[in-house]
Amino acid sequence: MILNVLYLLATITFIFGLKLLGHPETAKKGNLIAASGMALAIVATLIFNEHEVSKKVYTLIGIAIVVGVVIGWVIAIRVKMTKMPELVSLFNGFGGASAALIGVVEFSHTGDNTLQMITIISAIVIGSLTFSGSMIAWAKLNGMMWKDIRLPKYNLINNIIFIGLIVFGAYIVWSQTESIFVVYILLSTALIYGVLFVIPIGGADMPVVISLLNALTGIAAAITGVLYGNMVMMVGGILVGSAGLILTFAMCEGMNRSLVNVIFGQFGETETEGAEGSAAALKGTYKSATVSDVAILMNYSQQVIIVPGYGLAVAQAQHAIHELEQILENKGIKVKYAIHPVAGRMPGHMNVLLAETNVEYDKLVEMDDVNPEFPNTDVVFVVGANDVVNPAAHNDPSSPIYGMPILDVENAKQIIVNKRSMKPGYAGIENELFYNQKTSMLFGDAKSVIQGLITELKGM
Repeated sequence: MILNVLYLLATITFIFGLKLLGHPETAKKGNLIAASGMALAIVATLIFNEHEVSKKVYTLIGIAIVVGVVIGWVIAIRVKMTKMPELVSLFNGFGGASAALIGVVEFSHTGDNTLQMITIISAIVIGSLTFSGSMIAWAKLNGMMWKDIRLPKYNLINNIIFIGLIVFGAYIVWSQTESIFVVYILLSTALIYGVLFVIPIGGADMPVVISLLNALTGIAAAITGVLYGNMVMMVGGILVGSAGLILTFAMCEGMNRSLVNVIFGQFGETETEGAEGSAAALKGTYKSATVSDVAILMNYSQQVIIVPGYGLAVAQAQHAIHELEQILENKGIKVKYAIHPVAGRMPGHMNVLLAETNVEYDKLVEMDDVNPEFPNTDVVFVVGANDVVNPAAHNDPSSPIYGMPILDVENAKQIIVNKRSMKPGYAGIENELFYNQKTSMLFGDAKSVIQGLITELKGM
């Protein structure tokens, strides 16, 4: 009875914590509340467990908790904002691996319970493919596996393996086999499928697959909760799974992908052709500007909209951009930040980055709300963003990002783009915006450039 009450309290903290994560001002509190709920669930399980547990098992559990806490703490302290997608992918993999291992361990305890067998087989398959897929995603995002490997007819191969997994899993359940060797074959096949599923995916589509793998991790956790009849595991898994699916749909919309294409591996089939077609269509020259030119332009503006991107995070220029914002506002200039749903490689990346510097949340305006404001904006300052402001999404049917919702910065009166060079962005395609007559390129490291603007504006 006491254990169930404590589980209920832990579940409430998960839900309440998740609610608080929806706003930067309360996100930290929400994270701590949810973490406290998890700690409560763990302690309650150890103290009020109905089964007899030896001191040796408690010792091993204690060691595992200490090791996990230390590793998690060190990673959380040292991780950079630019490495957040990789960290999410890594944690996804660990969650999947846990579910798969639980399934393997519990397989021998199923007996002739068909429902329990289905649960275990599902945990093994989903957990294994999530683990291997997440590890490949982590390696690619971390630069350890930069080349997209494409096997001949890889979509057909992947789909055959996927169907084979379902059929083989159904056979294991139907036959009621007790052979652990068969389970290892299933696990190995699922691991292989996870690798083949992620390997061909291009860099521009990687955020979508990470979001999907995150949802699968939650589903795997929920399945293990059903297996043990553990309400906390089940609810926690459902929350992660449902949140991951919502995020997946948001990412699909933001990256112009359908969920069917995500599941069946249609990523990047025309990416190379689209990039070449888009690049070939671009002709003309670009204009460059100096820090002084841009500072004068901003100084005599009435409204400036800043578009932050991954380059801002790489340069660690979030504090500098906030200072620039404050200087402009002190001069009576209205300043907003235009946030694309996938700016910075994943939803919320830029929100968290800017919230770190105490930028007021009301100034972070979502794409649908800010797009109508661009025609009345004197200067748009694009810092490190690329694909999310590329007009090819509207103008070039041959482009792989055609149809993708973007920030309509080309409608502003003047456009300033800060980049290190003219190299393509994450999607690997040229950006039409750079050749727009209203666009001026401000080359250089984002932090150095913004600090230069700050110095110039202070002297005006």
